[in-house]
Amino acid sequence: MPMLPVVPEVQSHVLAEFDCLDPLLSALRLDSGRLKCTCLAVSRKWLALGTSAGGLHLIQREGWKQRLILTHKEGSITQVSCCPHDEDFIAVATSQGLVVVWELQLERRGRPERVSVSWEHRGQTLTSLCWDTAALRVFAGDKGGKVSFLRAGSSKLGKGSAFVIFPVQTITTVDSRVVQLGYLDGRLLVSSLTRCYLCDTEREKFWRVGNKERDGEYGACFFPLSRGVTAGQPPLLYCARPGSRVWEASFSGDVLSTHQFKQLLAVPPAPLISYRSEPHYNRAQKSSQSIAFPRLLYFGDQNLLTWTDSAIYVFTPQSGQVLLWTEVKDVVELAVYRNELFCLHGDGRMSHLSLLSVERCVDRLLRREAWSLAATVCVMFQHAIAPSRARKSIPIDRLDHLRSQLSVTTHLDLIGQLEEVVAKLEPLDSASSSRRSSISSHESFNVLDCGIYRVISRRGSQSDEETSSLVSQSMLEEERLKEFSFVQEEEEQQGAEHDPQSGGGLEVTEPSGNHQFHLPLSFRPKHSRIALQAVRDSVSSFVKKTTEKINTLQMNSDLWPRPPDPKDGGQGHVEAVATTCLDPGNAETDQQDLITATEKGISQIQDPLVLLDPACLKETLQEWIPVLERVLGPELDLGLGKQSPAGEEEETEDAADNRPENVQSEIPSSSPEGQEEGKRGEDSPQQNGGQEDQREAQDHHRPDEASTEENLRVWSPKPLPPDLQAHLTQLATLYLELGYFGDPVVQKERGVVGVNAFLRRFFFLLDQERVRRMCLLGYGDQPEVHISFMEAMLELTQSSKVVEVIQKGDLLKSLRCLRELQPWSAPMLLAHLHRLYEKHGELAVRSFTQFYPTILPSDVTAMAKHSHFLAYLDNLVQSRAEEQRLSFLGSLLQPEALRQDWLGLALTHDAPQKSDTLTTDGQPRWHSHFFSWGYGRLLSLLIRLPADLASKQKMAETCRINGYWTGYVYLCCELQRRTEAFSTICRLDDMSLLEEPSGMVPQTMDEWKMLLQLSQQCSNSRPSDHIPTPDPNPSLAPTPSLAPTPSLTPTPSLVTPENLVLRLARAVGPDRALEALQEVGMQSDMELGPHSTLVCELLRVAEKRQRALIQTMLERCDRFLWSQHA
Repeated sequence: MPMLPVVPEVQSHVLAEFDCLDPLLSALRLDSGRLKCTCLAVSRKWLALGTSAGGLHLIQREGWKQRLILTHKEGSITQVSCCPHDEDFIAVATSQGLVVVWELQLERRGRPERVSVSWEHRGQTLTSLCWDTAALRVFAGDKGGKVSFLRAGSSKLGKGSAFVIFPVQTITTVDSRVVQLGYLDGRLLVSSLTRCYLCDTEREKFWRVGNKERDGEYGACFFPLSRGVTAGQPPLLYCARPGSRVWEASFSGDVLSTHQFKQLLAVPPAPLISYRSEPHYNRAQKSSQSIAFPRLLYFGDQNLLTWTDSAIYVFTPQSGQVLLWTEVKDVVELAVYRNELFCLHGDGRMSHLSLLSVERCVDRLLRREAWSLAATVCVMFQHAIAPSRARKSIPIDRLDHLRSQLSVTTHLDLIGQLEEVVAKLEPLDSASSSRRSSISSHESFNVLDCGIYRVISRRGSQSDEETSSLVSQSMLEEERLKEFSFVQEEEEQQGAEHDPQSGGGLEVTEPSGNHQFHLPLSFRPKHSRIALQAVRDSVSSFVKKTTEKINTLQMNSDLWPRPPDPKDGGQGHVEAVATTCLDPGNAETDQQDLITATEKGISQIQDPLVLLDPACLKETLQEWIPVLERVLGPELDLGLGKQSPAGEEEETEDAADNRPENVQSEIPSSSPEGQEEGKRGEDSPQQNGGQEDQREAQDHHRPDEASTEENLRVWSPKPLPPDLQAHLTQLATLYLELGYFGDPVVQKERGVVGVNAFLRRFFFLLDQERVRRMCLLGYGDQPEVHISFMEAMLELTQSSKVVEVIQKGDLLKSLRCLRELQPWSAPMLLAHLHRLYEKHGELAVRSFTQFYPTILPSDVTAMAKHSHFLAYLDNLVQSRAEEQRLSFLGSLLQPEALRQDWLGLALTHDAPQKSDTLTTDGQPRWHSHFFSWGYGRLLSLLIRLPADLASKQKMAETCRINGYWTGYVYLCCELQRRTEAFSTICRLDDMSLLEEPSGMVPQTMDEWKMLLQLSQQCSNSRPSDHIPTPDPNPSLAPTPSLAPTPSLTPTPSLVTPENLVLRLARAVGPDRALEALQEVGMQSDMELGPHSTLVCELLRVAEKRQRALIQTMLERCDRFLWSQHA
């Protein structure tokens, strides 16, 4: 291997490529000759790729996973831009001149929508897109010089904003093609082929930047000043000029200076660090470069980036220097985000480059174990590796490890060069070789009159670093001491009367005198190891003395708790608990037993042989449960129930310190006001329903009526290590899910804890989401389990700010607060929705659809009354597009048994009386299908869902029993029970039911004959006040009305033999229709009136004329063909 060249010291940064995007392009089929990537954009979350086929691929940068494909039929994608302040919006331009703004709606888990479309540039090639930095507004420029903007409507802007169509406005038309657009703080920057323009979009004023014109593609961009001494100053703007020059102008468009980079670019290009090839550096002096910068981009930390088709350039305009320039072949387009840039090449390949300092580049290469490439960079950039400041990220031991990873056979020369570099390295403390000799160089000090040395340490000095390190280590020990002291305070809180946290936890008062733990630090700190040894000795001494004090307190008989007084109620139990807690040895032993049993259980369930064997798994969990009951059972926490006495406040506060980190709540009080409010919450649902709902509310799943046999414990009674807490949660939740509790009757006989008691005892250990699913799926027949779960969740969320808003009674404000809590936790959200339902009843339930799929219909079923659940389900289904409702409803039916339940609910709520739809013998009542069903849309979807034969038969019987005749006729048609369907239609006496699409049309002559006979039979049983009269136009079927009574509906066409014969005559001809009438034993002259007879005669004449016309046409065709043959 030849000697590697050494890069000059001016090169402090490099462009490095660590990720390979070729597999991503291959998965998207963008590496083929037919489909190519045409443009790209990048944001914090997305990498957007436009294709020649009109598709926009949205790639999630975390893990490089494809999330969405947005299709466009208006041509290929030419421009794409991500909204900088809301990544839910993205703008796209197509080759036909269309500009589309998409709202992805990922937070609400909806489908992406086109929220704004512009055809202002139809037929023109769009050359640039730019987002407003504060509003949902997109600026677009095309090849003809037109610049326009369009606003995006969205529900995020307020109520009704999504339905407002904002007009597209043309801002200006410049003299030539738009090259680049930029926007910042109300100013729009337009760069054309000839000059730059600055536009104040609020005042509608325009300026030209500079006076000299140009000819060609030259970019321009804003440059915000947000760092260093320039922070807070107005932004600058930079405009490219011919000859490698860049104008620097003020925010008002006045040219301040001209930067000349022609001579500064007369240096060799910096090597590109990439896994694709070895870094290459040519020491040969480069000549000056006169380049036209086609685009300018704000990049990284106060840098300016531009590129050509063969190189990438990064400038620092504030200092007027070239940070680096690197040769990159066949560059078509670049997209940048912070210090990352994505490069699209002419052959469709993509590169992901990062601008890094040399030290950070080597550090990342070492982390990725790219040993040879890391060694090559170290050798080529020796000037960046050798200084002592590089030891913080690249210690010497890491370079020694790097050297040991290189192969002697293949990298022998590289190892030798790396050893030379290591030999030149400066140690970390080279800037202050000795603490004794460097105080004058790193610190200034003076001697006070009292003889004390006052040291003024300079920022960043070695002394300052060591001092801060020592202080931080000392504070760490002090924090550990605080934790220890808090544990001791819990044990002695019943007997000790002094303040356990005096002095902020740094000093502890003892009877024998003052023992100060906080170690005084001198102005000249000792070595950190010596200081830590002193801290350790002090902690050991403190622990020893504190233990002696606790033992002394335990032996003092005066401090033992008094016997329980019957007048004090539960106070005696609380004191007994405190007494048992005073023995630290027993507590430590119990906790160690619990840790041992838990670790054993975890190790056993991780064994597949145990996990897949129900008997072994049950035995493992049942061995672990007694230890859990003994250590964390209720005998240690009898006073931590929901209604805690006043004497337990201190113990409750200690238990509250062990709450889960993801829960913000407080122990609710049992004040009379809260009880009265709970009673009002119980009464509110009953005021919205009838007698059935009142009975339902009495035994419904309500947490206020939970069993009081077991106190509900939502907080841990004692502090648990995080690892132990996680393992306990896993085992306890698994035990509850598997349901190893047995029969409830056997549980009482043997004294075994039931599922509800276990949940209430150990809720602080359970996984809330898994318990929620378990209550719905595994213990649906035990409503008390769900009651306990809801009671616990209400307690956990009591201190949330949303609770205050809900209690004020403003439903809209409450829903808005809940939407702001995204991403939602289903158990927490369910508790808040339960409060809303108690407050507002059905009105709240109808609004729960916006929380789907976090909250499922099964959750609402367990919470609300049946009539209110139907309103929720109907709203949820109707919220989908019409073509998606059937499939969406089918996806909700998990399990399938819910179909029958939901059908029965819809048929019994807001439905007609059975006496109005059924006769005394269970037959259809005349015209009863015109009654309005409150959930008719939901019913029509339920019966149209695909189902097996048994389910359809059961649904048909349910519809018949409840008098839902339109559904019954449809299901009879599906089941091929056509005789029953025709009999029902004849009894309902409506000809529209014999028409498609909602009715059933006879298909054979036998069915027509059967219909004639049935109509004759039903005409004898028709109500006397509804005597059938001939319909003057029987072919026009009326539309069923939604009126509440049949008397308010328009008169439909009745099912009479005469109307049936006329319908049959139109289908098969009058002669065959009359024959069928005679075959069933009816006389045509008796059954047909004058009008019908006239219609039959006209049909007969029309049929004869039609036959004659057809015969004439056939004869003419025959003569024509013979003439052609001759």
